[in-house]
Amino acid sequence: MRKRTLIPLLIVLAVVAALGIALYLRAKSPPEAARLLPESDAIVYVPLKTLRTLTHFDATPVQRSPDFQSFIDATGIVPERDLDEAAFALHRMANPKGPNGPVAYSEVFIGRFDGARLAKYLTTIATARESYIGRDIYSIPIEGRTLRIAQLNYDTIAASNMPTAEQIHSMLDRSRASAIGTPGSSLLAARYKDVPLLSEAWAIGHIGLPFAQNGQISILGLEIPLADDTDLVASLRYSGSVHLRIEELAPDEPAAAHTVEALTTLLNIVRGLGSAQPPRDPADAALRQVLASITMEQHKDRAILTASATLDQLKALTTATNPTATSDATPPPPTASNH
Repeated sequence: MRKRTLIPLLIVLAVVAALGIALYLRAKSPPEAARLLPESDAIVYVPLKTLRTLTHFDATPVQRSPDFQSFIDATGIVPERDLDEAAFALHRMANPKGPNGPVAYSEVFIGRFDGARLAKYLTTIATARESYIGRDIYSIPIEGRTLRIAQLNYDTIAASNMPTAEQIHSMLDRSRASAIGTPGSSLLAARYKDVPLLSEAWAIGHIGLPFAQNGQISILGLEIPLADDTDLVASLRYSGSVHLRIEELAPDEPAAAHTVEALTTLLNIVRGLGSAQPPRDPADAALRQVLASITMEQHKDRAILTASATLDQLKALTTATNPTATSDATPPPPTASNH
């Protein structure tokens, strides 16, 4: 009798242990949207569903171009409402002055789509269509580039404006292999472990590429003392306020110390210029408060920048760049129970 009872108990324990290991490995693995991306120089991941729950950004009016509005009317896809995850791969172009500019992009979007309506719309605007492993790839000319789009499955869309179809093919291949698991690109495998736990959004690799000018990173006309190929890990975490962390993976400790010293000097100059006169408007005041929150630290061969901003400060900055946003359209900040 004891033996008969022990055998089922052992089976149950084995099943529970296997499920626990599977759940642990799933929690430690990168999001599927990021794992589907092709080889690249940088990756950016944004969990839009989580951010939508925390900030209710989908309630803020958005000014759209006529072409974008026609896309929404034809497909029924409202990005701020229907997209749950977005992952972007950044590809450095060999000729930054060529037709593709300095950076090309591959993207994966997960959400709620009407596949038939989307396919019908893409058919009307595509100049070419290719079938690859049973999926249609639509080629659409946009501003001198070719954007290739494919629906990977019922809730996932992939796109790339790289000059060749290699990247869109890679995403389709990874999607087909996802049933048995895919580790993702070599960059993801090497750097995802550096993303802080509980980060809502993150980026890894040469994430300064979109701001690259003459080999340096330039933001709002301000040149940052970092090369555009510097390895960085950036993350956002929400806990009442939004916390930003950017970590430089320097080649050695002296290089990390130099970054901290150079950025601290630059920050002090910017803060000093701002304090010379009163804030011009709420956005200017919010920007100064965010700049005041920035700290720089060195941990061995890592240079770490941290900053924080309240939702009110972010709202002021967003309103300055989006004139259609109004205070009446934005709901009150989420409570701690929403997080």
